[in-house]
Amino acid sequence: MTIQMTRRETSAANASPPANRRRGYSDIKAALLFLSPLAIVYAVYYGYSLFFLSKTSLTRTSISFFNSEWVGWQNFQTLVTDAVFLRSIGNTLFFASLSVVAALTVGYFIAAALASGVRAKRFFFLIFLVPTLMPTSLVATLFGTMLQERYGLVNTILRGVGLDSLAQPWLTDPGLAFGVVSIIFCYLIGLPIMYFTADFSTLPTDSLEAALLDGAGTFRIMRSIVFPMMRATQTTIVLSLLLGAFRALEVVLFSTQGGPGQRTEIVGSYIYGFATSSGPSIGFVSAASVLVLLVAFAISVVQIVLTRPGRKIR
Repeated sequence: MTIQMTRRETSAANASPPANRRRGYSDIKAALLFLSPLAIVYAVYYGYSLFFLSKTSLTRTSISFFNSEWVGWQNFQTLVTDAVFLRSIGNTLFFASLSVVAALTVGYFIAAALASGVRAKRFFFLIFLVPTLMPTSLVATLFGTMLQERYGLVNTILRGVGLDSLAQPWLTDPGLAFGVVSIIFCYLIGLPIMYFTADFSTLPTDSLEAALLDGAGTFRIMRSIVFPMMRATQTTIVLSLLLGAFRALEVVLFSTQGGPGQRTEIVGSYIYGFATSSGPSIGFVSAASVLVLLVAFAISVVQIVLTRPGRKIR
């Protein structure tokens, strides 16, 4: 009897892998069937865009694309030796990193405070979320207007209360202007707060109850238990903020316009400046776009590799 059961179990075990494999193939076919139309649209759109961008980057041409001149790698050689372009990439990565740190620290603890049952929770949630819901150009314009040296609201208030020495050229001093742009990037962390708040409502309570029974304090629970459990949310936030910084043209354009002395230039404002200038600069702009695309792609690959499932965290 035992031998018969053993043979039956062995037979079932041997039969399972092919059955699972067939089910897996069936799932893959179903997924391909649903995803194929959208994948074809994306492939055509991105394929043509990349081809057009790469081809244009090797020419000297204007926005009309008439009388284009083939210049080979000259646009790329000019870019990699341009100190302003290299600085714009560095600034973009710095502002992106700063917003990530702000989101994972300040944003996380704001979301934790909102999830703890504080009074007027929806009101405070709205206050932190509104800047993100507003057009970025409007937020940057408000900052730029308030920080004008002569008639800005900040300096006017400082002079009005007798603190003239604290009234500063916020947008014309290189260091202060860089700080202003940094603050705007940190100010726009409403979406990360919303992601954390949504994740708080789905956390399993048994781990938290066990920690409370063991005598862990609130800060220890938030830092050592809750924060590691939100790894998927953190990955989403880091990737979205890093890549979003490459599209944050409005933040710089409507606050400092890349100045003073191109000190606050990011890749978006750098490309925009050449794209709107007169002359055959479209080839140069296309080359800059290709390089920026490669940098963003490299960041995405590194992010995916570092956060792939099953990777051991030391």
